[in-house]
Amino acid sequence: MKSRRFPRVALASFVLVCAMFTVGCARQDENAVSASRENVLYLFNWNNYIAPETVKHFEKLCNCKFSQDYYSDNEEMLAKLAAGASGYDLIVPTGNAIDTLIRQGALRPLDKSLLPNLKNINPIYLDTAFDPGNIYSVPYAYTLTLLGFNQEKVKELDLPTDTWAIIFEPKYLEKIKGRVTVLDSQRELMAAALRYLGYSVNDADESHWKQATDLIVRAKPYWAAFSNTSYIKELAIGNLWVAHGYSNDMFQAAMDAKKTGRKFTIGYSTPKEGTVLSLDSMVLHQRGSRPDLAHQFINFMLDGKNSAELTNLIGSGNPNSAALQYIQPEIAENKAIFPDAESLVRLEMLRDLDRKQRRLLSRLWTEIKLR
Repeated sequence: MKSRRFPRVALASFVLVCAMFTVGCARQDENAVSASRENVLYLFNWNNYIAPETVKHFEKLCNCKFSQDYYSDNEEMLAKLAAGASGYDLIVPTGNAIDTLIRQGALRPLDKSLLPNLKNINPIYLDTAFDPGNIYSVPYAYTLTLLGFNQEKVKELDLPTDTWAIIFEPKYLEKIKGRVTVLDSQRELMAAALRYLGYSVNDADESHWKQATDLIVRAKPYWAAFSNTSYIKELAIGNLWVAHGYSNDMFQAAMDAKKTGRKFTIGYSTPKEGTVLSLDSMVLHQRGSRPDLAHQFINFMLDGKNSAELTNLIGSGNPNSAALQYIQPEIAENKAIFPDAESLVRLEMLRDLDRKQRRLLSRLWTEIKLR
């Protein structure tokens, strides 16, 4: 995490000199330092999950400073908080992690009287299973877990791009062996396998998990790697032909390939069997010292124009109806980023697992990695 240390030696020297003249000067200096520390909003966030211009706009609006620490997945964020990381006013977890934080008593309830822009959120992203009534959370952005692919190669090889079969079935994998990756995520990979088998991503039946494990193990020899980040670059430069990943990453890979003048196009699609929708939301941490600034930031991000800046930057899905008019048309019209009504019914949000389920999944994951 980024250091929040202040230059104590220099500060102590200044206070000592000031104290040599008057006690009042020392008190004035201490008050100034205290104020400078307090007028900062601390955010614990995914990397590259807010546009730089958005930060500048908010700092100007609130006459404050904006400080961020980053995590790469929800498990890392939860582990750091459990290990004692504190001082955060706001966090932007995914739904199943919010479920965990609520049960731990780690979150502060929202004061919705301070959030008049909450009306801008599309109702389909409110009142979720992880936070009924949105007592603690406000939707920020979402991603879909889907398939990214080299359009020219999959067409040449006559491969389907609308089904999880392309990463699980040997008859397809034989054509792309060593050119396909899957996410290095227990929940995400298991979810894709479960959906392909006709089950819910939240199915916790042990026999169904075993079927999914067998499906994954059968396909594993054809995969180049389990990857959460490198697939973006590898798709963009042509080393990969198919990848299981996130919609905003596929958007980035497609933009990178286009900018560098590649002779191929990166496409991406939502499998017909269904997939995971990961809704990230803003929540107030119980130990945050500036809930006033946190509420101000949430309401600021609920403004349509401010919210659209993130989508235009990274291609994230946006639950804010007021943002659509500010989003680039080629993004707003992309069904892999903004699913239509037909696609929405096939999307599910992951729910949290209990301890027994976590242990079982961990054992199955170890089996997958070792076999």
